[in-house]
Amino acid sequence: MLRFVVFFLLPAAIARPLAADPRRGETIFRICVSCHNDRPDALGPSLHGVMGRTAGTLKEFRYSSAMKRANFTWTSERLRAFVRDPQSVVPGNRMPFSGLTEPRDIDDLVSCLETFK
Repeated sequence: MLRFVVFFLLPAAIARPLAADPRRGETIFRICVSCHNDRPDALGPSLHGVMGRTAGTLKEFRYSSAMKRANFTWTSERLRAFVRDPQSVVPGNRMPFSGLTEPRDIDDLVSCLETFK
């Protein structure tokens, strides 16, 4: 029986993806908050309500031409891609961030952003 557990059940448990953790995402968001905050002089737009928003349309922020032309709506999938590699999603955007590399960090951050209403 022990062999069955070790050879068949253990690999399945290890391979199972972890659920995204918005609380852990809050910790990761600390990287973002220095630019993405609600101050009028913020370097980046507020991310409150980002899910479902059309890219480059928050009236209170002056976006790059590239972001204004992006012509898409922010979804979980689009945010994951953008957080991974901002320049590949919106070439020429002004965000000076090279991206996150760890899939778990990306998933947790996006799950946190999904709570920003």
